Amino acid sequence: MIDSINMEELTRLKQELERTKIELGILYEISNAMRTTLKLEEILYIILTGVTAHIGLGFNRALLFLVNEREGTIEGKMGIGPGTGEEANHIWNLIEDEKMDLEDLINAYKTSNRVLESGLNRQVQNLRFSLQEKSENLLALAILEGMPLHLTPETIVNYKNYALINFLNCEELVLIPLKAKDKINGIIVADNFITKKPITKDDLRMLIMLANQAGLAIENSQLYEKTVLQANTDSLTNVWNHGYFQYLLHRELDTARIAQRSLGLMMIDIDDFKVYNDALGHQAGDQALKELALLLKNQSRKMDYVCRYGGEEFAIILPNTDGKETFFIAEHLRENIRKLSFQHQDVLPPKELTVSIGIATFPGSGKTSSELISVSDKNLYTAKHKGKNTTCV
Repeated sequence: MIDSINMEELTRLKQELERTKIELGILYEISNAMRTTLKLEEILYIILTGVTAHIGLGFNRALLFLVNEREGTIEGKMGIGPGTGEEANHIWNLIEDEKMDLEDLINAYKTSNRVLESGLNRQVQNLRFSLQEKSENLLALAILEGMPLHLTPETIVNYKNYALINFLNCEELVLIPLKAKDKINGIIVADNFITKKPITKDDLRMLIMLANQAGLAIENSQLYEKTVLQANTDSLTNVWNHGYFQYLLHRELDTARIAQRSLGLMMIDIDDFKVYNDALGHQAGDQALKELALLLKNQSRKMDYVCRYGGEEFAIILPNTDGKETFFIAEHLRENIRKLSFQHQDVLPPKELTVSIGIATFPGSGKTSSELISVSDKNLYTAKHKGKNTTCV
C-alpha cells in the first residue's frame, strides 16, 4: 500500500516536473526572441505570438494595449487571432502541416504583413479607453488595481455592458497588467473564444510570468525609440531631419520593391523665403518654418513621413501611394498652406506665403532613392519657373 502511494506521488511529481520544464522552455524561447529586437512593433508581435501560439501559451486570441500617460488613455496597439472557427482551423492546420515552431512564427512576421492587415488588428488599433473611468472600463480597472482579472463564465455576466466584453463577445476572459519596475505600462487581454477551453490556474501563472518579462521589454523598446526620435528629429521644426530622411527613403523603397507597391515623394520649398527672412529677420523665418512643419504633420496621413530636407525645403515620403494620389495630396497641402495666415506675410510679393512642390514616384520616376530625389528636385525647379505656388509632376 505504501509502495503504491509512493509510486503515485512519484508519477505526479514527474508529471509536474515535465510540465515545469516545458513551461520554462516556452518562456525561455519567448524572452530570447524579445531580446533580438528593440523595435516596439516587433516586441508586441513576439509577446502576442507567445500568448497565442500552439507551442506557446496556446490562447485562441490576444490583444495588447499600452498606457498613454500624457493623454490619460489606454490605447489598442495589436491583436492576434482568427476571426472565425473556420479561419482558426485553416491557420492551425497550416502551422501543423509546415511544422512551424515558435521561431518560425516570429520570423514569419518579418516577411508578411498578414497579421498587421488582419481585421482584428485594425479593430484593436481603433480602440481607446480612458484610464480614469474604471467603473465602466475593465482595462482601467486592471491597470489601476495592478492585479490580473479573470472573468469566468459565471462572473463575466456582471460585465456584459462593458465595451471590451461587447467587442470580444466571449464567455471567459483574462486581463494581465504589464509591469516595468514599479510602473504598469500596458495590459494583455486573452481568451479562448473558438475552442472554449477553460482558462486554468496554470494558464494564468504562465501568462503572469510572461507579462513580467513583456513589461520590461516594452519599456526598453520605448526608451530606445525615444532616443532614436531625439537623435533623428530636426530641433527647430520637430520633424525628421535630413539624415533620417535618407534612411527612411531607402527603407521604404526596399519595402515597396519587395511588396511591388508604389511610393510617392514630394519636395516642398517655400516661395520667396529669402525676401521674408530679409524683411523680418531670422526669428520670424524660424517661426514660419515651425508653423509650416506643424501643418505638414497635421495634414499628412499617419503612414507618411514628413522631413526637413534643408533650409526652407521639406520632403514627404508617401508609402503605398501612386502618382495620382501623390499629386492629389500635394495639391491639398499646397492649398491649405496658401490659406494659412503667417505673421507679416504681406511683405511677400503675392502678399501670402506659398510653396512650390515637385513630385516623383516609384517605380515610374526611378528605381533608387537618388533617382527619386533628382526627379522631384527637377520638378520643384520647374514649378518655381512656372510662377511658383504650384505642383509639378
